[in-house]
This record gives sequence, C-alpha cells and structure tokens, in this order.
Amino acid sequence: MPREIEIRVYPQHANDENAIESSCAQALGIEREHVKGAIVKRRSIDARQREIFYQLRVDVYLDDETPPVVNYKLNRKVSNQQEVAIIGAGPAGLFAALKLLELGLKPVIFERGKDVRTRRRDLAAIHKEHRVDPDSNYCFGEGGA
Repeated sequence: MPREIEIRVYPQHANDENAIESSCAQALGIEREHVKGAIVKRRSIDARQREIFYQLRVDVYLDDETPPVVNYKLNRKVSNQQEVAIIGAGPAGLFAALKLLELGLKPVIFERGKDVRTRRRDLAAIHKEHRVDPDSNYCFGEGGA
C-alpha cells in the first residue's frame, strides 16, 4: 500500500524522478534505496515566499511494493471511428474531446464563437463601444466563458 505524502521541490526538480524519490525518502526519514517508486498525484506552485517551490502530493512505494505500470496509448487512430459531437470549445468541451480520443472515438467540436484573438477584440468592443456580438462575447468563443 503506497504512502501518500506532500513534498516541496525546486522547479528544476519538479519533473526529475530521481530528485522526487530522494525528496520522498528524506521526508519519510528513510534511505533512498528503500523507495521503489513515486507517482505524483497533484502538482501545485507555491510562490508565497521569495523562493518558488512546487508542492507535490506523491504516492510513495517502499521496499517490496511495486508501483502500477501505466499503459497509455498516444497513437490511436480515430479518423474512421464513430463521431461524437461536442458543443463548445471551453475547458469542459476540450476535456470531453480528450476523453473521447482516449476511448477511441472521434470527437467533433462545434464552437459558436470566434477564435481567441478575434474574441479578444470583440470583448474589448463590449467595454469601449458598448457593442455586443451575439456570437462572440463572454459566453461564446474559443476557450470558454
């Protein structure tokens, strides 16, 4: 059973597996060779002080425990698969598209609004000219509300 701990590491070590495992061993007060694996569950930036750190929540696997092997296929062809319509290219729509790709389905995203650059101009027009484009405003457009 893995132990869940929180550690702080410098930004240059946030993606270094060896540095993370060493920090885990230090936090647990054990030798580095007892740590058989560490899986980062959450990563956040702590910029409250002068020095910036990454705060990591890590599952640590010790001695006879083995971390699970993650089989993640990135090259799944979905061009000839069943299409699924997604309405909106906001965070939820993009996440839904990612999950559908992982499931082997072909997402088709419909967005009522404009692209990000054009949408910024339309948002500025709302404030400066009091003109609202019904298809490109705070509610509609690439990137979400």
